[in-house]
Amino acid sequence: MNNYKLILQYDGSRYSGWQIQENSITIQQEIISAIKIILKEEVNLIGSGRTDSGVHALGQVANFRTEKEIDLYKFQFALNSILPNDISVTSVEKVHENFHSRFDAKKRTYIYLISQFKSPFYKNYSFFYPYKVELKKLNDLSNLFIGKKNYSSFCKRKSEVENKFCEVTEISWSNQFDLIVFKISADRFLHGMVRAIVGTLLKALKMEKPEEYIQEVFRSEDRDFAGEAVPAKGLFLYKVEY
Repeated sequence: MNNYKLILQYDGSRYSGWQIQENSITIQQEIISAIKIILKEEVNLIGSGRTDSGVHALGQVANFRTEKEIDLYKFQFALNSILPNDISVTSVEKVHENFHSRFDAKKRTYIYLISQFKSPFYKNYSFFYPYKVELKKLNDLSNLFIGKKNYSSFCKRKSEVENKFCEVTEISWSNQFDLIVFKISADRFLHGMVRAIVGTLLKALKMEKPEEYIQEVFRSEDRDFAGEAVPAKGLFLYKVEY
């Protein structure tokens, strides 16, 4: 059995996330449908993670298996010709039969973009936040998230995942051109986790004792204690490492 790995980019604005859903347009379904046209078979496309509705990707990873031997260059060209303009396959390679894009991933990195002035070029891909942002203070507060912790307070209330422990290895805030960029890496992420962390840190910035607030959010293990999730349009799955 041949196993093929895809690196994908997509604009998630008009999609209901990665995972196939009834009566919804999803990234996974669009790619599976395009592959079916080329290979004349329905494949099981496995993604490294399920990005939510409206979330984008610069480096999503997926794989599928088939008995057919594929010409990588021709397959990538054909796939990109069929896929809509807001989905792109940037790489195709043959990998070991046992490679699994989700279970083999060691680290996932997301970035979140914040704009501080009105711009027609940033409005679809960043959160407009015209308030004072202290990057040093945000970076200091972000250190409280490093390590293996229970992220029950930072995931959606209806999350069906029992294990809510995640290990965050890197987290930072920086200025990049006209944007504020939040970057976070972890072994895994829960549903809505990154957007809740960003919202909580921005909320903490306005408090007299922000460190105590964040520590209390962790202790509570209750989503109601954390800040409001920021909009999906500013979130990008940046890369997945194996």
